[in-house]
Amino acid sequence: MSVPAEQTPFSSDESHARVLDAADPLAGERDLFHIPSGPNGKPCVYMTGNSLGLQPKAARAALEQELDDWARLGVDAHLDGRDPWLSYHEQFREPAARLIGALPGETVMMNSLTVNVHLMMVSFYKPTPTRHKILIEGTAFPSDSYAASTQVAHHGYDPREAVIRLQSRTGETTLRTDDIIRTLNEHAGEIALVHLGAVNYLTGQWFEMEKITAAARAKGCVVGWDLAHAAGNVPLRLHDWGVDFATWCTYKYLNSGPGAVAGAFVHEKHGSDASINRFAGWWGTEPDTRFKMGPDFVARAGADGWQLSNPPIMAMAPIKASMAIFDRVGMDAIRAKSLAITGYMERLIDELCGGRVEILTPRNPDHRGAQLSLRVPGKSKDLQAELHRRGVVVDEREPDIIRAAPAPLYVSYHDVWRFVRTLAECT
Repeated sequence: MSVPAEQTPFSSDESHARVLDAADPLAGERDLFHIPSGPNGKPCVYMTGNSLGLQPKAARAALEQELDDWARLGVDAHLDGRDPWLSYHEQFREPAARLIGALPGETVMMNSLTVNVHLMMVSFYKPTPTRHKILIEGTAFPSDSYAASTQVAHHGYDPREAVIRLQSRTGETTLRTDDIIRTLNEHAGEIALVHLGAVNYLTGQWFEMEKITAAARAKGCVVGWDLAHAAGNVPLRLHDWGVDFATWCTYKYLNSGPGAVAGAFVHEKHGSDASINRFAGWWGTEPDTRFKMGPDFVARAGADGWQLSNPPIMAMAPIKASMAIFDRVGMDAIRAKSLAITGYMERLIDELCGGRVEILTPRNPDHRGAQLSLRVPGKSKDLQAELHRRGVVVDEREPDIIRAAPAPLYVSYHDVWRFVRTLAECT
């Protein structure tokens, strides 16, 4: 009988990684994914699921089914296909809701991430002469920064004044919740929208979303979250936390393919409010009136009312394969392994890298997901290339950061051991 991982004494030996894998209840999920080969022809150590997740083996069949139905039925596949195209997006409603802690009517899969950010800001960023600022991270993902800047400029405000960028304290790399709330209090009458990345792409910090949401809403701010690095990575309760809106992509931890169709959340308190301004498209109309082809837009209740066009079936098919895995395994089990395997990686780095590698991601497991951002001064580009040459795939961010993500569904403890061992040899 295997011994639970948390009950085995830590060791940096390879044999300990094997013991942890033998005790891992999610070990079998790895077989559901294609693992790329390294330069030596053997499976690589893939630590970039925070950038592009691996392909589920079932994705090909899901896509081929739609290609076959198109070939066999043509337009009739909208109604007569094995997975009818007319209602195709609706199959993701409940799995997406379970993934992010929402009600089914609060989620929709559509567009790409930044398109959804803009669509949400059209509806929920309502600037006035006195209250027109947007609060973001100083290290926000560039697309979020561009979205905020262009939205305020669209309304006639200067982004240099109207976009408040949170900065960490001198000598620190992550943001303190108290500092975020203090900024909210200082600018309470000026901030119209708070829009943060739930897990910061650069540092891997998972913000205290519930506290920040409550603090911002208490000051009259609208609150939106970018879940690009959070969906499928950390447990979320968007409905219960009172989040106004959220967006996410599905190609990172959710393994749905490069540039895959994204998701959006709109809290039910807004979903039936026909007075909310939006950029409308015909797939956001009530289905009963959609094909009457009239000029008047009647928004469908819930997040579906923000759709523009009919769903891109071929782009959405791979999502079926990935979401089926997440829905079966569940975020509780994924989070449990995430905590264990990320903690294991942290301890290995501390022991094997001898202070040559600085961990930027919070040490508190409650403030991170399955990612550690590592600072290796002056070496990130060369180090990434050398790791890749040795069969370890990570990504780097200038000037000196390596990001490594032990995605729980397909990264093994032995993968982590190989990564850190190779990192130690290269630093």
